[in-house]
Amino acid sequence: LNLERATMMEEPLSQRFDVSYFDENSQQYVDSKEEFARFLEQSDDIKRKVEQLGESQATRLVVDVNELRDYDSKMCAKLLKHPMECIAPYRRAAREFITTVGSAKIDHKKINIGFDGSFGGRNISPRELSAEYLGSIVSVKGIVTRCTAVRPKVSRTVHFCEATSEFTTMTYHDPTSLFNFPTSSIYPNQDNLGNPLRTEFGLSDYTDSQVVTIQEMPELAPPGQLPRSITAVLEADLVDACKPGDRVQIVGVYRAMANTAKSHSGFFKSLIIANHVRGVGKQSFSALTEEDIVNIRKVSKNPNIFELLSRSVAPSIYGHPYIKKALLLQLLGGCEKNLPNGTHIRGDINILMVGDPSTAKSQLLRFVLNIAPLAINTTGRGSSGVGLTAAVVPGFW
Repeated sequence: LNLERATMMEEPLSQRFDVSYFDENSQQYVDSKEEFARFLEQSDDIKRKVEQLGESQATRLVVDVNELRDYDSKMCAKLLKHPMECIAPYRRAAREFITTVGSAKIDHKKINIGFDGSFGGRNISPRELSAEYLGSIVSVKGIVTRCTAVRPKVSRTVHFCEATSEFTTMTYHDPTSLFNFPTSSIYPNQDNLGNPLRTEFGLSDYTDSQVVTIQEMPELAPPGQLPRSITAVLEADLVDACKPGDRVQIVGVYRAMANTAKSHSGFFKSLIIANHVRGVGKQSFSALTEEDIVNIRKVSKNPNIFELLSRSVAPSIYGHPYIKKALLLQLLGGCEKNLPNGTHIRGDINILMVGDPSTAKSQLLRFVLNIAPLAINTTGRGSSGVGLTAAVVPGFW
């Protein structure tokens, strides 16, 4: 054992750990890029998506892993298990491919790559995330409970030296980067000769960044337990792709973040670095047709529109006119007001429905659940004990 340990200590780190997957000149990087380039060239679906990028001005090419699996199963397995070795050369291959066959309107330098399709055992909920998935691609479904503001993250800075009249550039990568190793975040104050540098913020490059919290769906949580959550990092065109209340599927790399220099704990914070966000469930709205708009304007002129709409709430249930009107007002919402004295009156309406058994309480709520896009049906099964608020409030502490 001591001899084996001594042998390991004598080996250079480059032999024990292959860290060449970020080096564009390494053979591993070139081979991965050429393999993915051959896949792009033979795929008709990819060519169709490239045409759509030029029409929609989008900047993310979404690759179906099912098609990649049919083309080369080993290549797909490597992507899912070791995405850090694949994503950087794959993005480079996609940019070169779009430059060749894409529209002149597409800025290939801004193109990113995402993945969608069937992920098999990697299609999991936040509760099922464990250490075995660290460093691999996962597909997590859940409800968005929190979204931070979109903030710019510096990716390249430009510094000007008045003494030499020269510009200096610095490139930055944080621990969430999938394309290079983390760099120092310290801005240089002087050049190699000791001359002071001035940062030109207008010439620097920035990337939009946002952090969202994904919570386990209440109907999938075990009885008597609170839903669990996971943090996801969205960048570039993925920011504002979802809002609190949306049911989404986030595909990304599950990674552990290093502790701060002052911390010596063996526990690490884990998060998902997203490369694709897709809405699931019923929050997608269908576009209104011209006939719908004509009918809406016609009904809006009806003086008895309130009575008409209230009778349209659960029409299969007889009676309960006041309850139906209350549910209608709750669906429409009230007007938010700010009084001159500083008092804030919220526009949300809450309803407590109490009644004898078999009086259609649940049926009325089920009707509302089917027509309200962001409604969540929660019972004591998934929110017993401390209740729903405990599943949301900790994110703001």
